[in-house]
Amino acid sequence: MPELPIDPLPEPLWPLLNKFYRRHDSSMKALKGGRLWVARDGDIVAGLCLTPVVGGQWLTGVFVAPDYRGQGLAARLILEAVASAEGTVWLLCHPDLERLYQRIGFTQDTRLPQSLSERLVRYKRNKPMIAMGLESGVRPPSDSR
Repeated sequence: MPELPIDPLPEPLWPLLNKFYRRHDSSMKALKGGRLWVARDGDIVAGLCLTPVVGGQWLTGVFVAPDYRGQGLAARLILEAVASAEGTVWLLCHPDLERLYQRIGFTQDTRLPQSLSERLVRYKRNKPMIAMGLESGVRPPSDSR
């Protein structure tokens, strides 16, 4: 399969990412005030959202269509999106996803801004969650792509 293009999604097209999430029965949503990134194969086949928070960016909504999984697309999408991000990039995820994010360079050795720390506490009331961070300028291992 040829390498799919990955680009920021212009604001007028943001509803397309939410439509993509709904089409795959995902509860994810594009957050207002964020910067959306997508991979396309004609239509959107993967997306994510980077939202500014104190000290960096919050990575949410990482989702790859089932037919496109297992090809490194999530890693490529994340790396492209965070390449120009300033400060730390944080995410909150299920512990089962820790290895995926570690391969990209994220670690649990991170200090969350208060808004994300409070959100993590709320999330953990209903499901297992961990917080991970990636410092700007940190390059992931070469085998992550």
